[in-house]
Amino acid sequence: MLRDLAEGERTVSELAEPAAMSLAAASKHIKALEAAGLIRREIRWRTHVCRLEPGPLAAAHDWIGFYENFWTERLDVLDRLLREEAAAASPPKGDTAGDEKDD
Repeated sequence: MLRDLAEGERTVSELAEPAAMSLAAASKHIKALEAAGLIRREIRWRTHVCRLEPGPLAAAHDWIGFYENFWTERLDVLDRLLREEAAAASPPKGDTAGDEKDD
């Protein structure tokens, strides 16, 4: 529904149609989205018209972006440490320490 509303206003019927749901089921979804502040519904005559409220989505995007950066940085550090540990644990290439010959 949110994706459809991103393209512009839609009636409850238009929002219900692609999901093949009843108007009652669509109305329940719309009420939940309204309660979350994600959409606004307006009554025009007998038709309920919905539109997207982008503010809460922008706030969620910012919050997710912060934690994406937070975890990316930490996972990059972990990756670097694991690579350093693996490099220190394995002998360098070309090392023949175990293949010494007595002359």
